[in-house]
Amino acid sequence: MPERPALRRRGRSRRLPLPDLPEGPVRTSTGVVELLRDPSRPSAVTVFINDAESSYVDLADPAHLEFEYMQQMTVVLEEAGAPAPAPLRAVHLGGAGCALPRAVEAARPGSTQLVVEIDAELARLSRLWFDLPRAPRLRVRVADARAALGTLTPGSWDVVVRDVFAGVVVPNHVRTVEAAEEARRALTEDGLYLVNLTDRPPLTVARTEVATLREVFPHVALVADPAILRGRRYGNVVLVGSAHPVATPGLDRALRGLPLPVRLVAGDDLVDFAGSHAPRHDDVPAASPGES
Repeated sequence: MPERPALRRRGRSRRLPLPDLPEGPVRTSTGVVELLRDPSRPSAVTVFINDAESSYVDLADPAHLEFEYMQQMTVVLEEAGAPAPAPLRAVHLGGAGCALPRAVEAARPGSTQLVVEIDAELARLSRLWFDLPRAPRLRVRVADARAALGTLTPGSWDVVVRDVFAGVVVPNHVRTVEAAEEARRALTEDGLYLVNLTDRPPLTVARTEVATLREVFPHVALVADPAILRGRRYGNVVLVGSAHPVATPGLDRALRGLPLPVRLVAGDDLVDFAGSHAPRHDDVPAASPGES
């Protein structure tokens, strides 16, 4: 199916009521959230935050992931981590509708998850609307993602997922070497750092983020639609950082078998992709998406 980037501006769409959920905009601590029903899936809604498409939640099927980047992350967890149904200890930086945490709980019962969400009212509404697992299986902490990273117990988490956006842009303070170092400290020896970002040609943001993760993790891989890598369009890019190799033939086959087949880039090819781009540090202003 065609890619639906996880964060895009809302276009005109028919609004359909869904029982027990609001039909119009709702104020949150940092803006406005609105739910639009998917006519093709009566139990599903797309979550728009400040007019940016931020989550897709199927109330009847928590295992269903509509966004391609979340499908890709699930494949990485399956192939490079412990296969399902093994429970995971997972941190999600950025909550929105908590689609990925719901899917992890559905596939891996008994998982321990922490969602960090900066918007207190959005966190409350997500619990109210989306049937999230209760604590201690899923805890929601209202905090800035970078501040929360520094409080995580070292060596305690199997995966840290960075899915943090302000509108359609990843905030600068989570895109640095120091932020990646804090994520690595929180991970177990075999843990995975999964990063979602969006970029457009010439992919300056993705190249810089690859250079940044390579400063911290011995092994880094990139997952993306080949059309994005060829500079043909805007879209999501997933990065993986780990202390152990993750770019295996099995992962490559699994990613190519997704409804939207994607490319796995690692090793020398990833070094070439990063080119001369320098890693970002806390004291260096980060480029905005699309800047060169």
